[in-house]
Amino acid sequence: MSDAAANGASDELKKALSLETLFGLKGLVAVVTGGGTGIGLMCTQALAAHGARVYITGRREEVLKQAVDNYHQHAQGEIIGLQADVTDKSDLEKIIKDISEKEPNGIQILVNNAGISGPKTEAFSNGHSIEEASQKFLKNESFDQWDSVWRTNVSGVFFTTVAFLPLLEKGGNNNMKYRSGVVNITSISGMVKISQNHFAYNASKAAAIHLTKMMACELANSKIRFNSIAPGVFPSEMTAKRESDDRGKSDISESFDASKYKIPAGRPGKLEEMAASIIYLCGKGGQYCDGLVMNVDGGILLTNPSAC
Repeated sequence: MSDAAANGASDELKKALSLETLFGLKGLVAVVTGGGTGIGLMCTQALAAHGARVYITGRREEVLKQAVDNYHQHAQGEIIGLQADVTDKSDLEKIIKDISEKEPNGIQILVNNAGISGPKTEAFSNGHSIEEASQKFLKNESFDQWDSVWRTNVSGVFFTTVAFLPLLEKGGNNNMKYRSGVVNITSISGMVKISQNHFAYNASKAAAIHLTKMMACELANSKIRFNSIAPGVFPSEMTAKRESDDRGKSDISESFDASKYKIPAGRPGKLEEMAASIIYLCGKGGQYCDGLVMNVDGGILLTNPSAC
């Protein structure tokens, strides 16, 4: 091989393995549900930082505005807020129409992050008798509460996904050798066998994980990939049990107890760890992933009984 050919091959290799080639998202369009706070905001920041135009949805308009105001200027891409409730078909139709008009070539990334925690009942873990536990669950929890959890965490994921399928298919661009991707933010709570005192939430997340696999299987030959990130303990409104601050962030440093969660890493997850996970699955470096459940949990599944 001549020196010129060798240098050319070396340059091609460098380009193929560059961070921009593997993880750059410039020119791609993403939608992140629940993208104004917590893990959703982490995903939004990461995608926008790497060049994507990111539409974030949520029920609270002021939270979306805060996210845009706080983080838009730090992005290579763009952040755009759209108020919507993913459990309302009319809201889904509205944002599909809006995004379709703004993005005639479709979208490439959908992150289903919106979720709620639901009822929590400490019964089996507190040494109650079977009779006492039975009465406590019947008193503390209701069918409506369970329905609400499943409506957001499972049905909302399904209907949001199917609503965006045409835009995702359109966004799959073979010239870029890029297949569009759906990433469902589930939870390791859907994989552990313990209830963690919230049966409804854990059962819903197990369903969301399996829903991801079913969608991946049913649409395996399409231009759309389906993967899931199953986070462990990350700062969010759910783990902090209170609304986020004016930056959309939550702090659990004071309340966090590593021994309670049995986390080998000894700490909660960080922004950069969630960012790296979502960028990998959405970037060109993750194009070979389909039907994957990525556990980002600091090792929780190694120390708790799980189904994995």
